[in-house]
Parts: sequence; C-alpha cells; structure tokens
Amino acid sequence: MIEIINYLKARYLSEKAQGMVEYALIVALVVAIAVVAFNGGLKNAVTNAFNHASTAVDNAANSGAAAGGAAAGN
Repeated sequence: MIEIINYLKARYLSEKAQGMVEYALIVALVVAIAVVAFNGGLKNAVTNAFNHASTAVDNAANSGAAAGGAAAGN
C-alpha cells in the first residue's frame, strides 16, 4: 500500500513540475514576441492608430459642441 502511495505521489509531483516548466516556457515565448513586436514597427503603428482615433473623437466633439451651441442660439 505504501508503495502505491509513493508511486502516485512521485507521479503527481513530476507532472506538476513539468506543467510549471511548460507554463514558464510559454510565458517566456509571449514576452519575447512582445519585445520583438514593440521594438519593431508595431509600436509606431499602434501609437499612430490611437493618435488618429483621438483626433477623430476630438474633432467630432468640437463640431458637435459648435453645432449644439449654434442651435441653442437660434
């Protein structure tokens, strides 16, 4: 009976360690891809997209406020 318990304990612990190593490798891969992507041209593309969206929202808000003010004045 003790042999079975020891076998199951050893098997569980070895699988748990294997899972931790696999998880660490996946995290390292994701970090490496992110570093390469953001040091490349992707960083500028994302920044430009957000700046463009921000400008579009600002323009829409300003034209909406001007139209609302003109309508209230009439």
